[in-house]
Amino acid sequence: MTSNETINGSTQFYDNDYVNCIFRDCGFAGHDLSKFNFESCEFVGCDLTMCKMENTVYSEVVFTDCKLQGVEFGKCSKYVFSVTFEKCHLNYVVFMKHNLKKIKFSHCSIREAFFAESDLTQAVFDNCDLDMTNFERCNLSGCDFRTSWNYIIFPSQNKLKKAKFAYPGVLGLLADLDIVVE
Repeated sequence: MTSNETINGSTQFYDNDYVNCIFRDCGFAGHDLSKFNFESCEFVGCDLTMCKMENTVYSEVVFTDCKLQGVEFGKCSKYVFSVTFEKCHLNYVVFMKHNLKKIKFSHCSIREAFFAESDLTQAVFDNCDLDMTNFERCNLSGCDFRTSWNYIIFPSQNKLKKAKFAYPGVLGLLADLDIVVE
């Protein structure tokens, strides 16, 4: 186990169990992080594009200014998954059958992503671009989309009780109705 370390500019992992570590400007694109454990860690300016994450544990992990494009987060541990994303590129990511209650995405690009059968109750999408992102059979109750844009959410496929939206983004809820709004 590696604990209480700051890892700068690395392109390799030297352990698979990290506690209270900071990863800064690391290039891990394409790495296999399956069965790794990250607890109370922070990733800053790292590239984790297309990393494999089968049964990876993220407990109280913060990603800031990171590239995580194409990551299938749905394959991470379903039992322990608590993360926050700030200023990250999350294009083409997949969250499937995950408990994402109260997850926070702040100032992120989440384009062409896929959320399916996930519980996003009280999640916050703060200033995020959700262009062509798909939500299927998700619980979006209490979600906050007020400052985000480009989302298209089909109310017939998702639970939206008490979700928060603002104009003009709220028009993305009308996309499947084939109506004209002027």
